[in-house]
Amino acid sequence: MAARKSPPKAPVATRRRGIKLGLDNYSVRDLGLNASQLIDYASQLQLDSLFITDLQAFSSLDDGHMGDLQRKAKDRGIDLHLGTWSICPTSTVFRKDFGDADQHLITGIRVAKALGSPVLRVILGAAADRKTPGGIKARIADMVAVLKRARSRAVDAGIKIAVENHSGDMRGSELLSLVQQAGPDFVGVNIDPGNAAWALEDPRDNLEILGKHVVTSSMRDSVLWPSDKGITVRWTAMGEGAVDFVDYFDRFETLCPGVPVHIETISAVTREFPIHDADFWELYPGVSARDLSRFVKLAHRSQPRPPMVVPQGAAAQKFERDELERSLRYCRTVLGLGLR
Repeated sequence: MAARKSPPKAPVATRRRGIKLGLDNYSVRDLGLNASQLIDYASQLQLDSLFITDLQAFSSLDDGHMGDLQRKAKDRGIDLHLGTWSICPTSTVFRKDFGDADQHLITGIRVAKALGSPVLRVILGAAADRKTPGGIKARIADMVAVLKRARSRAVDAGIKIAVENHSGDMRGSELLSLVQQAGPDFVGVNIDPGNAAWALEDPRDNLEILGKHVVTSSMRDSVLWPSDKGITVRWTAMGEGAVDFVDYFDRFETLCPGVPVHIETISAVTREFPIHDADFWELYPGVSARDLSRFVKLAHRSQPRPPMVVPQGAAAQKFERDELERSLRYCRTVLGLGLR
C-alpha cells in the first residue's frame, strides 16, 4: 500500500513586518458593539489598532466621552482611528444624520481630535453615483468643494481626511484626482483592496496608484471568476481569495510606512460585472485595455464558487467572528503583520 501523503503545510511568515494590525468595526457589525465594547474586543484579540468607522457606535459625541475612550484604548495599547459616512452632498447614499455635508465633516473633525484619532475616514458614495448626472467626475467636484471649505479646521486639528474607495464608486486614478484637487496636505486615502475589485481594478494596481497618499486601511480579500455575463467578484476572508497579499504587503511596506492594517471582512457578498455588455462601459470611460486585461487575469486565478447565502441573526454573529479571527491568524502567521 502506498504511503499516505501529508497535507501541504500552510506558508509561514519569514519575518515580522512591523506593521500594526487591527480591525474595522464593520467586520463585526451584527454584534452591535459600542465603542467601549469594541475596545474590549480588540484588546481580547491582542490587536494594535481599532478603526471605528461610524459615529453611531458612540453613545455620546461629547469631548469628555471621547477622552474617556481615548484613555481606555491607550491603557490597552490600542490606537484609535475614526470614520464616518458620505460627505458628498449629491451622492446617492448621502444621509443627513449629522446635518448637511459641511456640518457632518466639521463634526467628524472635532470628534476625531477629541478621540485622539490622526484621521477621519469619509466616503464619496457607491457605484450608483457613476450613473448620476455628470457621472463620478461631477460627484468628485462636489465633494472636493466640501473638503476645501473644511481645510483650515482639519489642519488646525491635525486631522488627515482619509477618503475611501468605497463600494465601487472610484477607481484608483479617480480617487487620486480627488486627493490632488482637494489638497494632499490634509486629504489622504483609506485604501480598501476589496472595493478596488468592485471598481474593476487589480488591488495591486490600486495600491501602486494610491500608496503614497494612504493614511489608514480597511482590508479584505476577493475571489473572482469568469461568469455568464462577465466577471463575478465575491469578498472573502484574508488569504482565501485571488489577491497575492505577500506581494501586496511587500509593496505596502515601502509605499505606506506607519499605516496600520485594519481587517474589514464582509465575506459572502457577491457581485457580477457584465463586462461583455457594451453599455456597461459607458460608466467606466477611463479604463484602459491594460487595466482590463489585468483585472481579467486576476479572475482566471480562481474557479467558480457555488452560491452562498449570507447568514442572518445569531448565525451572522458567529460567521463574522470566524471570518475576522481567521483573517487575523492569516495576517499574523503568513503575512507577518501585527506587533504583538
